[in-house]
Amino acid sequence: MSGPRAPTSPPPVAPRNPPPSRRRGKAAGRLRPVGFDDLGLKRALSDRLLPFLVAAMAFLAALALAGALATAMLAQHWQQGAEAELTIQVPTPDDPAASGHGARLAAVMAILRAEPGVLAAKPMSSDDLAKLLKPWLGDAGTTLALPLPAVIAVTLTPGSVLPDDLSAKLAAAAPDTATESADVWAARLSALARSLQACAAVMLLLVVGVAIAVVTVATRAGLSARRDAIEIVHGLGATDAYIAGRFARRAMRLAAAGGVGGALAALPVLLWLAYLAAPFAQGNAAVTDQTPLIALPLPLWIALPALPLAAAAIGYVTAEGTVRRWLRRLP
Repeated sequence: MSGPRAPTSPPPVAPRNPPPSRRRGKAAGRLRPVGFDDLGLKRALSDRLLPFLVAAMAFLAALALAGALATAMLAQHWQQGAEAELTIQVPTPDDPAASGHGARLAAVMAILRAEPGVLAAKPMSSDDLAKLLKPWLGDAGTTLALPLPAVIAVTLTPGSVLPDDLSAKLAAAAPDTATESADVWAARLSALARSLQACAAVMLLLVVGVAIAVVTVATRAGLSARRDAIEIVHGLGATDAYIAGRFARRAMRLAAAGGVGGALAALPVLLWLAYLAAPFAQGNAAVTDQTPLIALPLPLWIALPALPLAAAAIGYVTAEGTVRRWLRRLP
């Protein structure tokens, strides 16, 4: 008679092994110290040439952005001034008006003051007319024997539209009165501003394209220089994402450093250009020592810190894509 049977233990459960790639990654993490440059990226991607080239691209990009912004602001300023001003010439201003009451100049001034869209109307003095004629006639403009027409500088209310029959009213009161507006010049200024902005946009695209080419060439040169080390690490189990990420982070740091250098180099140049453009923006062409150094516009202050971020993004994306394409061609 047999004794009681010993309880049978359940069969051992085989441990679930992680995927080979995870095992290789964990082993590599245990064997590799922190900060170990297993790919030799410090020698593959130089920290001198690439930041310098990216800094040059960032400098040009800052100038292009400043040019586009300054062109838009100056064109808007000049266009608003042109649309708000009107010039009226009254020949023989002291002759009697067509109505027979008062002089011709007085009749024209009465019509202008009655218009609701006219903010101010002021006849120019003889000294002002002499200053206008001096660039063409010199000092002889002050002793010119020919009778000069009266010139009235008219300032319009912002957003106002003068009636179409204003010229007819003025001509009826004082025949041969000429009304000159700056609509043609305003249209030309607007077209010029759009053309310059298009040129600045093309320049920015060229700068971005050159920056991508520079990072691509530098990354390919680094891959060629470290081909043996990359093939060994790749054969030991390093994934494409790991290798591409290491190159991309290195290129991102170098490009960001170049972007910072280019933005800092462009800042004093932009401040000097803003100082030179201040009189034109203020409507006074005389530059004096008391002219304040105007601050850069807010969009430009936002664009300058964004240049290193844009350079870093271009460096990361370009380097990662270049390395991944290169790794796919490995045997």
